[in-house]
Parts: sequence; structure tokens; C-alpha cells
Amino acid sequence: MADEPLVLGIETSCDETGVGIVRGTTLLADAVASSVDEHARFGGVVPEVASRAHLEAMVPTIDRALKEAGVTARDLDGIAVTAGPGLAGALLVGVSAAKAYAYALGKPLYGVNHLASHICVDQLEHGPLPEPTMALLVSGGHSSLLLSEDITSDVRPMGATIDDAAGEAFDKIARVLNLGFPGGPVIDRYAREGDPSAIAFPRGLTGPRDPAYDFSFSGLKTAVARWIEARRAAGEEVPVRDVAASFQEAVVDVLTRKAVRACKDQGVDHLMIGGGVAANSRLRVLAQERCEAAGIRLRVPRPKLCTDNGAMVAALGAEMVSRNRAASDWDLSADSSLPVTDPHVPGQNHDHVHRTGEENLYS
Repeated sequence: MADEPLVLGIETSCDETGVGIVRGTTLLADAVASSVDEHARFGGVVPEVASRAHLEAMVPTIDRALKEAGVTARDLDGIAVTAGPGLAGALLVGVSAAKAYAYALGKPLYGVNHLASHICVDQLEHGPLPEPTMALLVSGGHSSLLLSEDITSDVRPMGATIDDAAGEAFDKIARVLNLGFPGGPVIDRYAREGDPSAIAFPRGLTGPRDPAYDFSFSGLKTAVARWIEARRAAGEEVPVRDVAASFQEAVVDVLTRKAVRACKDQGVDHLMIGGGVAANSRLRVLAQERCEAAGIRLRVPRPKLCTDNGAMVAALGAEMVSRNRAASDWDLSADSSLPVTDPHVPGQNHDHVHRTGEENLYS
């Protein structure tokens, strides 16, 4: 094994079939096959459609990643895969594929946590994560504040969404505005031409007696939808750009306010933002402004690394190998509600069989 481990990562928690290859903290390949177009007509991700898309895309995407990285499967030092959380059927496709490749190649298998992977991916762009690091993860399925003391073994939840996640709210408001799916990118685009102070939409869970680090976007989503419905009922034109900008401002205001507060309260001077909504341009700008004012260093990966991808799984897998963490057992299973306190799923009495030559099942 080289000084810096060469690891392939597989991500199938939702509608993206992601395969990444990293050497240490260097990204060699990031291949993604998305089924988003197949879900667009439904206005959201359909689990069965996602699972079938993963099945069709898995082998071609792995082959493409290996070719892009200029390595062979036998060169790998390990296989990492998202074991959860996520859609159960989609996760099972990725876990089954990872187990098959790992077993055939005689390589260690690492089942890792989707949320921890979103944190670890920043190492591919900005180098090793400081310990501790506060992470704000924002996507269609979760809005979380996490304190990472050790990305491979000690990630603690500080706050989470108690109803709609931020990304889910973006999708729903985009649908009300007839802007299509997914909602995040299109809301961001329209908001750039709107006035973020045009409409005073509510900021959920920001009162003095509310949970300091938890998030709620259900009330905001309802308020925006009712505002739009009232305008339409009165026969008035809906100012789409101002609505988009005002809604987006309400979301990013709460996200950044709570993230900076958590850093101050916990004495942490590094904030990492990840997840699909981290690609939002206004979130990045406001976070930078507030972090600079508070003396906090902000780390945000480039947009492509913020969305679900195999590179983030490979990054965490490589960290597992580098820190000599136990590999996962062959009976590793998908866990749709895997807690972030389990950055990876180790083996109890793991005994990998390493084969070479004619005994290797993978050609």
C-alpha cells in the first residue's frame, strides 16, 4: 500500500450515482450519473426510479471513474460506500456493488456515513480538516449543525431540522412558483434579479425560547405559499424574482445566524458548509460576511463537491485507511437512518480474504 491510500468511493443515497477515486486528499476522478431528469415530472425523487437508475448506471460509472483516474481496480487500497442515511433501496444498490467489488478484488470495505462524507470532502479542496470543525450541512433531506472532533470517529449533532429541510423548502416553493425541479438552482437564479428585502417572510426558530441550533422551514414554506396564493386570488401578478429573493434570504439568514452562533458558543474557529444547498450563491456570500465579522474561518467546497458525489465517500474512506480504522464486515447492510455519530460502520471480527492471481474473481 502506498503512503497515501488509493480509495474508490460509491455514493447512492438518493438520485445520484456517484463514483470517486482519491489518493490521500487528492481527487483523481469524480464520475456522476444523475437520474434527476427522470424524477422531474414527479416534482421530487421517486425511490423506486432512483434504485433502478443506480442499477443501470453502477458499472459504467465505476469504469468511467477508473479510466478518468488512470488506475485499475487492482491498484485500489480499499472500497468505500455510503451505508446511510438515505433511501433504503438506493443505498442497497451501492452497498451491494461495493461488497461485490471489494470481495472480488480482496480489498477492505468501508461503509461510511453520508453526512460525515459531506464534511470530509472539503479536504480534497482545502486540505486536512482542523479538529474541531463546525459543519453546516444543508440539502434536500437534511439541515444539520455538526461538531467534528475526529471525522472518522467523533461527529456530534448540535442541531437538526425538525420538519422540512432547507433544500426541500426550495423545491416546494419553486413548484408553487411553477419554476420546475430541482428548486435550489432555479430559485438562486431568479433571486439574483430580485429584492431580498421586498417581502418580510418569517425566520423560523429564532426566538429567545426556541432551540438555539435546530431548524424549521415548514412555517416559512407555508407563509410564502399563502402569500403567493393571496396575490393570485386577488388577480395580481406575482413578483417571482422578489419572492425568490425574499424567500432565499429568509433561509440563508437563519442558516448562517445559527451556524455562527454555534461556533461562538462552542469556541470553534472553523466553519465548513456542505450539502447541495451549499452551492447557493447567497448562502456563500452571507456566510463569508458573518464569519469574517466573527473571526471564523469559512471553508466551502466548490459547488460540484457540495452535491452528492462519490468523491466525498472516497475522501472519508481514504481517511479511514490512513488512520487504520477497522474495515467493515461482509454483512454490512444499508441503514436509511444511520446516525451521524457513526461516521463509519466497522467490523467486529473482520477477516478480509486477500486473493491474487487466478484466485482473484475480478478481471
